[in-house]
Amino acid sequence: MEKAWEKDPMLVATQLERRSFIKASLAGGVTAGFALAVQPVSAETIITDTNGLDAGMVQVKTEDKLVPAYRARPAGGAKVPVIIVIQEIFGVHEHIKDVCRRLAKLGYYAIATDLYSRIGDATQISDIPTLLSTIVTKAPDAQVASDLDATVAFAASEGGDTSKLGATGFCWGGRQTWLFAEHNPMLKAAVAWYGPLTNVPSELQPKRAIDGVADLKCPVLGLYGAADQGIPVDAVNAIKAAAEKAGKTVDVVIYPDTPHGFYADYRPSYRADKAADGWARLQAWFKKYLV
Repeated sequence: MEKAWEKDPMLVATQLERRSFIKASLAGGVTAGFALAVQPVSAETIITDTNGLDAGMVQVKTEDKLVPAYRARPAGGAKVPVIIVIQEIFGVHEHIKDVCRRLAKLGYYAIATDLYSRIGDATQISDIPTLLSTIVTKAPDAQVASDLDATVAFAASEGGDTSKLGATGFCWGGRQTWLFAEHNPMLKAAVAWYGPLTNVPSELQPKRAIDGVADLKCPVLGLYGAADQGIPVDAVNAIKAAAEKAGKTVDVVIYPDTPHGFYADYRPSYRADKAADGWARLQAWFKKYLV
């Protein structure tokens, strides 16, 4: 059966290129740059090179301090659309940086800001319960939104075309993608990968993604797995129904028998066929609404 990405010559070339990177990475033991909590990384880990890119760490000026971020864009300084990449719970580790490079290879300015930087370094915590209790639950939604706004301003200062602004995020960042789409009127499109929709509110994170769909500022694509133990299918269907009732453009894809984290190629949860299909859908979504 032909896979979604096999219909597009560019995607075929990208997949073949990635396979060569995987082989090269395995030869050297690909662990550097990945969060301690996800070690050891999978043999399927994808590493995208920087050929033709301007990529590396930068400092984003926020309301109170400089915050580290990873930025990748096509070399040459052309004014291109901007994608804000929102991290997983593991912070801006190598996988998130690689996502930025993948987007840059497609012609986007992609940037991922360390949204935990005021609290601690998520990449250096080796167990998930400690990571959740000491960092993830301590990140205020209001501060995250402010830092993402500052990231947009930084991208514009570097020549990114923020009139064509998108966002995508994974897991914790998937929820923040929904919230950012409800917050920033500059956004033209967003893609949320398995972002929680009905989390229990807290003082620092008072809002559920499903509560604000009437405020969505742009079309949102949600990519979810039916076997995700933390995000019920009913919740995914509910947010789509709520968005439709509010007259908002929202599409959701629920992959059968697919777990949380199916795009995370460095983890056992990775599902290559679903990841490739989701990536093709992301590209089509951004092409439709940004380009």
